[in-house]
Amino acid sequence: MSILQAGRYQLDLSRPLIMGVVNVTPDSFSDGGRLATSDAAVAHALNLCDLGADIVDIGGESTRPGALLVDQEEEWRRISPVLKALVAADVPVSVDTNKPVIMREAIEAGVAMINDVGGLRAPGAADIVARGDTAVCLMHMQGQPQTMQKQPVYGDVVAEVRSFLASRVDACEKAGIKRDRIVVDPGFGFGKTLDHNLALLRHLDRLVELGVPVMVGISRKTMLGALTGRPVDQREYAGVAANLLALARGASIVRVHDVAAMRDALSIWNAVQGEH
Repeated sequence: MSILQAGRYQLDLSRPLIMGVVNVTPDSFSDGGRLATSDAAVAHALNLCDLGADIVDIGGESTRPGALLVDQEEEWRRISPVLKALVAADVPVSVDTNKPVIMREAIEAGVAMINDVGGLRAPGAADIVARGDTAVCLMHMQGQPQTMQKQPVYGDVVAEVRSFLASRVDACEKAGIKRDRIVVDPGFGFGKTLDHNLALLRHLDRLVELGVPVMVGISRKTMLGALTGRPVDQREYAGVAANLLALARGASIVRVHDVAAMRDALSIWNAVQGEH
């Protein structure tokens, strides 16, 4: 049985896991700031758990294309009451941040995972995570959110993303983060065109070869809108389809907004796989 060590939790990877998204931001691309108050965010996160989320991912700074930077004090102000309430409720919490100070505070507060779009490249980030026992998700991103979708270019997107993630896994292990705490994410939509995203999804098994769990964050992304013509709030079915394709190619965790739909799809998936 494959286990992801995530703080005080040991998450069973013998079946796909669902990560529910909770954006505590006023400018999220997916919910328009609907969860910008702490009470609303906590209530939504608890509801996602009731609907089938195995872990919830709290974000206090939007990383959508063109998003404005948020200083660490404001980011912590947004997320701290939410994550503390959820930790107290025994909910496995991931914090979506690339700031070492926020990582340290979140780990001290008892979170299960750090989800870093920067792949723990910020000075001191890997050392901070190494000192605890939280899981960490290392994501690939070309450029920065402010500019990442302005003509991203690759020679071979699959090979380059794989090489980057392999190097980050190696750096984290050298920093003292055990392999059973590490997850990788190809970063769909983070400095990638539609063709880049499709190539990564088509060849996701190349990332699975790295020997650590692969997480995918496709939910409501622009790539789904480009393929279906649907606005951001009508991409649920496309997201389920894309996530199932990712699971078929070896992904272990799907990061989604529409937890109930994904849970229902996984009920069929698990039954066919013999996990009913």
